[in-house]
Amino acid sequence: MNRKYVIINDSDVASVNFDQVCETSANTLRWSVKEDGSQGDKTFVKFEGETPSFLNGKTQYTHSEILTILAGSDWSPPDPE
Repeated sequence: MNRKYVIINDSDVASVNFDQVCETSANTLRWSVKEDGSQGDKTFVKFEGETPSFLNGKTQYTHSEILTILAGSDWSPPDPE
């Protein structure tokens, strides 16, 4: 399996062709989180095979790379105190 991951801005979601990525709709996207725990302004999509044209020029990540990114504070809700 040669799955690739691409982080996109919230403004790019409207251009996503969900027939070309593994997610089924904007409602199934995982979003970054702000310090207050609310939804951030970045998300990501994953795909296999040819790069969809709407993702051309964007940085692609492997599974292990995206896992490292998603473990960061920008993608994980803050711990309740």
